[in-house]
Amino acid sequence: MRIAFVASVIVALSSGHALAQDAAAGEKIFAQCRACHQVGETAKNAVGPVLNGLFGRPAGTVEGYTYSAANKNSGITWDEATFVDYIKDPKKKIPGTKMIYAGLKDEKRIQDLVAYLKQFDATGKKL
Repeated sequence: MRIAFVASVIVALSSGHALAQDAAAGEKIFAQCRACHQVGETAKNAVGPVLNGLFGRPAGTVEGYTYSAANKNSGITWDEATFVDYIKDPKKKIPGTKMIYAGLKDEKRIQDLVAYLKQFDATGKKL
């Protein structure tokens, strides 16, 4: 019985990279992104493009924002895995990007940021 319990704990602890996402915590993390990006119904392009409806959108396609050629020609369509990879080191993921950000390394904080951004559809309405 004890071996079965220990085995189930090990499986539970090692079952993938899944981290619970917390949108409220992600909103606090987004505060550092807010210097360049906006989300929500009144969002406008700033130093960086609006991030409404990010997931599922091809890179370099927000109307009215002037992207680098590297971003426009990256061939990326933003999904969770691509964004996670990008936000860790933007210049490594898209060499030549205009984004000046050293990267977010903490997996939990990244997942919380993803949860926050996923709340906004392309019009900025919360889903």
